[in-house]
Amino acid sequence: MNANSPPSDPNERMKSYLQKIAAGPKLSKDLSRDEAEDALSLILNDKVSTERAAVFLIAARMKLETLEENIGYWKALNATTVTQEIQFEKLIQVAEAFDGFERTPIFTFYTIPLLAELGLPAYGHSALPLPPKFGITCEDLLVNHYGVSPDQTFEQRKTLIEQFGFGYLSTRQSHPRLDALKNLRAEIVKRPMLATMEKLLMPLKARSNYLATNYFHPGYEESMLAAAALGGWDIAVVGNGMEGSTLYGVHKTAKLFIHLNKVGVQEKQLDASREMDASTAQQIQDAFTALKEIPASRETVAELGEQALQGKGGPAAPLIAWQAATLGYLFGRFPDVPSGYETAHQILMSGNCYQNLMRYLRECK
Repeated sequence: MNANSPPSDPNERMKSYLQKIAAGPKLSKDLSRDEAEDALSLILNDKVSTERAAVFLIAARMKLETLEENIGYWKALNATTVTQEIQFEKLIQVAEAFDGFERTPIFTFYTIPLLAELGLPAYGHSALPLPPKFGITCEDLLVNHYGVSPDQTFEQRKTLIEQFGFGYLSTRQSHPRLDALKNLRAEIVKRPMLATMEKLLMPLKARSNYLATNYFHPGYEESMLAAAALGGWDIAVVGNGMEGSTLYGVHKTAKLFIHLNKVGVQEKQLDASREMDASTAQQIQDAFTALKEIPASRETVAELGEQALQGKGGPAAPLIAWQAATLGYLFGRFPDVPSGYETAHQILMSGNCYQNLMRYLRECK
């Protein structure tokens, strides 16, 4: 081992990384990409104590991660992700904030079967609620409202997605080592860099792979787009949707960054008031306004989501149709948002999505 080689002992390596990033606001130094990858790999592979892992995750976030560090962290997560190929020509992964939503009801769980009906196989990648919000996620609804076992295997969840063209996958199946950190994450309270980079993983690989995700703080999209480029996504949409979701352009004009494989990054804005005719835009805005007065509980989200999928309307229906239409447009299914919205609305009115979701849930059990 030469003088510049890192120590072979995991605890000594972690000690050296902590000495760099946990030295205070003036003396802390950045890690290289390789050092960041190694540090998080040590944590994921349970090679260092829980105490040192917690200190590292807190120090990394307080220092503010560099682009190179975030790429290293993503590489560590990517290397330990469980991956399988799936027999679809194209597949959308919807990966929203893994700590969920808690303010206004969001209906992504119900948008996913609608995407499948639109000819876009899709799945939600999430986790049971994580700190700091412990809000509602797709996996939370699946397990804690519909009673599906969280212990289903990766193969079981994948088979259901193949059968129905839609479904849900959690880190329990896709990344057990990351999932094992949930108690540690609860103890450190604040979001670690894991919360940013876990949304960029690709456990299921189709012929063409599309990602819809979100960023919250401006600047983090740069690291997310860099990871998307390395991760092999054909199209990755990173936008500032409502409360960490992929509901773009309803509560405000959404700024989207779209990474296209072999092309690069394009920027786009979405706003329902500009994309739709005045009457439809008003319906979407009225629905959003009404939902702001409704508690975001599992029961309420499920009731309103099922109502929309049954073709009975309600305030969830315009937002589900908008979300499906915008994703369909961004991933090339529709030439514009209005045509996607009209198609999505018609499918919702048919009630087919509800029947498909109920069949999916029965098969889950």
